[in-house]
Amino acid sequence: MNSNETLPAASRQLMTELQSVGLRLADPGTGVASRRGGAGPSDHKAVTVDGVTIMVPVHTNTAWHSPFVAAPADAGGTSALLRGTIPIAKISFPKAPRFYGMQTLDGVPYSHIATLHSADVLATTVLQTCIRYESRRKTCKFCAIGQSLAAGRTIARKTPEQLAEVARAAVLLDGVKHMVLTTGTPPTSDRGAQILCESAFAIRAAVDLPIQAQCEPPDDDRWFARMKASGIDTLGMHLEVVTPALRERIMPGKSSVPLTRYMEAFKAAVAVFGRGQVSTYILAGLGDSAAAILDISRELIELGVYPFVVPFVPISGTPLEDHPAPTPEFMKSVLQPLGAMLSAANLRSSDIKAGCGKCGACSSLSSYEV
Repeated sequence: MNSNETLPAASRQLMTELQSVGLRLADPGTGVASRRGGAGPSDHKAVTVDGVTIMVPVHTNTAWHSPFVAAPADAGGTSALLRGTIPIAKISFPKAPRFYGMQTLDGVPYSHIATLHSADVLATTVLQTCIRYESRRKTCKFCAIGQSLAAGRTIARKTPEQLAEVARAAVLLDGVKHMVLTTGTPPTSDRGAQILCESAFAIRAAVDLPIQAQCEPPDDDRWFARMKASGIDTLGMHLEVVTPALRERIMPGKSSVPLTRYMEAFKAAVAVFGRGQVSTYILAGLGDSAAAILDISRELIELGVYPFVVPFVPISGTPLEDHPAPTPEFMKSVLQPLGAMLSAANLRSSDIKAGCGKCGACSSLSSYEV
């Protein structure tokens, strides 16, 4: 969801509410299959509201009790959105992409290698294992990276050749516009940078597709230049939680990489990728106050980093599955001033070359960039 200055305030409010409280589906089979587990967005479904496609929780406890219901779609793929029993809007669901019907020569379905996020974004978790996830003591308590692998919906390691093959098909058959490469953290000091470089190099040799890579900050800033040279256009290094004590409690393994290292890495990465081409995820609703999120966002913006604030989604099967989702009011208290800060700094989602901030489907943030 790119910046939408003309988006009606009512639509912006509706999207913020849907992403907080979720949606019940009268016909779960409509459109692109919803995603359970995995590296995220998880337990979501792509929904188009007023011409903008967003990811909305549909499999969470909050969603099961949502006041919003999507009626069965008509022949044209349009559904009535109900609040209780009252129709309030028309919504639609993107169709399943054609590349999902294909498989590699050795029989791996393309959908197990990369998936369609939103309407035109291809995404994959190159390494579907993580040193943080493998230790119950160190795992991030919101993470579900291993669920889709355990369920047989993906494979543990996508090779550069597989990724290049699927990316090319997704562009040719379905008009995909950019791609996200994320990864679980391997037991190496580069924290996944090397496998992202190898993957991006193969993809860009096969198809002209802007790429965002996502990983923890590598131990050596020289990796940023290597990533750029491999064909990576934008970089995501995700804080998720910003209060130090909360980071240690919710992300006991990942918090071993301190905030100071993230800020150093952000500065070094912006020098390579450019202002606005480095971003970070912040999960609102895990306990950080609105003031804490806005304070660190202000620091990030000054560095040239785009703070992509999204509502926390409590994923089934994780230690935080019963944690409440943030209220629409809390999200607005963060997104409205943050949108104004981004606009004042001329740091807009529409200028990002590739990745989550450009897609914007997991947050209504870009609609507040006015």
